[in-house]
Amino acid sequence: MTDLIATEEALLDQMTTPSEEVTGAVSKLDGDILILGVGGKMGPSLAGLLVRAGARNVIGVSRFSDPHLKSDLEQKGISTIQADLLDDDELSQLPDAPYVLFLAGFKFGATGNESTTWAMNTWLPGRVLQRYAKASVVYVSSGNVYSYTSASTGGAAEHGALGPIGEYAQSRLGGERIAEYISHQQGTPLVIARLFYATELRYGILHDIAWKIALDEPIDLNMGYVNQIWQGDANAYLTRLFPLCSSPVSVINLTGPDVLSVRELAQLLGERMGKSPVFSGEEQESALLGDARRLVDRFGSPEISVAQMIDWVSHWVGINGRSLGKPTKYESRSGKF
Repeated sequence: MTDLIATEEALLDQMTTPSEEVTGAVSKLDGDILILGVGGKMGPSLAGLLVRAGARNVIGVSRFSDPHLKSDLEQKGISTIQADLLDDDELSQLPDAPYVLFLAGFKFGATGNESTTWAMNTWLPGRVLQRYAKASVVYVSSGNVYSYTSASTGGAAEHGALGPIGEYAQSRLGGERIAEYISHQQGTPLVIARLFYATELRYGILHDIAWKIALDEPIDLNMGYVNQIWQGDANAYLTRLFPLCSSPVSVINLTGPDVLSVRELAQLLGERMGKSPVFSGEEQESALLGDARRLVDRFGSPEISVAQMIDWVSHWVGINGRSLGKPTKYESRSGKF
């Protein structure tokens, strides 16, 4: 294994180092870039990537329950605004910007907090589109809006059947439909990016599997197949999506191009960790999968391969690297998160 990552500083550096393609795309953005929900798992590294790619001004908006994150972003050259997006007054007072990355949403903890889930995922997208009627908006939704598909089909394409399971997924589809309606009504350029589980070393499906192996915990095979994309690659794609913004709305799947067996991923991680994984359940024929061909045809393949991710994650867990403590719950077939 080469080029292993041993510190969070090195991890963040890897995820925020722009490619020539990212730098070129960002150079064409001639105004402020507003990130709504910058305090989530992807927001800080996305903001850092934009700054390092030469963005004119990156403004990150979040509740900032962690004050250290706010100061850390500011030290990296990111302007920050502490605001509750569900508060109409605070949303209306946010600065204008020609480019908006809308990352805010509510998933983990959705079960038992259904009203908040629907407010964040369905009501808020419409309010954001109304507030930023003249902006180009990249709206990060979820692959959970799709029906489960056979692993042999390669996953759901953007025109594939929708069949959201559970209130989280239903609320996500509701948000897409409201945003689509308002985009059409106002002529607001919008692209909806349906994200399937981005992975980094402190969070993600590979992280979850590797820690189960380390702790001799059984790995549930009922959701036997997944897609994976390195978070740095997901962020890189997001910076390049503004040219797809349109009205009527454009939709694109944001994930890796391969359908991956959970069993095989666990076996590969176990080989590198010197441990045998323990399994429970059996693979079902269908799974939540996305077809990434449109993304790859337009922007090229992800930079980081699945093999590289496996090397990095197995080493990180082996050195007891920090975890964010937020299981993906990818194995859930009930739609409860």
